[in-house]
Amino acid sequence: MAANPPKPIRVWITPPGPNPWKVIWLFEELGLNYEIKSFRVDDVKKKPFININPNGRVPAIEDPNTGITLWESGAIYQYLIEVYDTEKRLSYDSLNERHLCNQWLHFQMSGQGPYYGQVSWFAHLHPEKIPSAIERYVNEVRRILGVLETVLSKKPADAQWLVGDKMTFADMAFMPWNFRLSDVLTLSWDEVWKDTPHVRAWHERMVELPSWKRSMDHRARLIDEQGL
Repeated sequence: MAANPPKPIRVWITPPGPNPWKVIWLFEELGLNYEIKSFRVDDVKKKPFININPNGRVPAIEDPNTGITLWESGAIYQYLIEVYDTEKRLSYDSLNERHLCNQWLHFQMSGQGPYYGQVSWFAHLHPEKIPSAIERYVNEVRRILGVLETVLSKKPADAQWLVGDKMTFADMAFMPWNFRLSDVLTLSWDEVWKDTPHVRAWHERMVELPSWKRSMDHRARLIDEQGL
């Protein structure tokens, strides 16, 4: 068990996007005491949220147990792991493994998130189709998946995780965007994973976890409440 905070940590989210569920899933997997403050995406640049995060992006947390307000999903990950993963269920004590986990978290934030987000924007939301932009970012998605495939394919069959021999927060960080890939790329899952069988197996192991399923149940309920 993690060190459970006596007072619930408030998590500010808008339900449609992937990054809020990156953080919610960590709360669920660690079994932490938290409460969701869900609001509409149209209000991210308005008060009261702009007082929580002047950058106007979700998620953000307020932890009354330590007095910290924090935004940026990667920073929230590192904070929750340091403060509440006291038994190292999703992390390590050893120097090398600690930094390798942070390496993968930074790769997720600087590589996966931005490139997947650009595909989503140019393929589905941009008012005009720009084939060269779509092609560029689809190729980057494939490159990111290729990096993951290269690493996972070299791991022992019983320990195909990014760091060490267990799932860590480094693995978890990639899930919410990968979970959306079929919709983002407008492809079947077989087409998404066609060149990355080890990434597929890694992803599907995490999809089956009860904590992920609970997180997606929360997402479905909140999206329904907003009529989205």
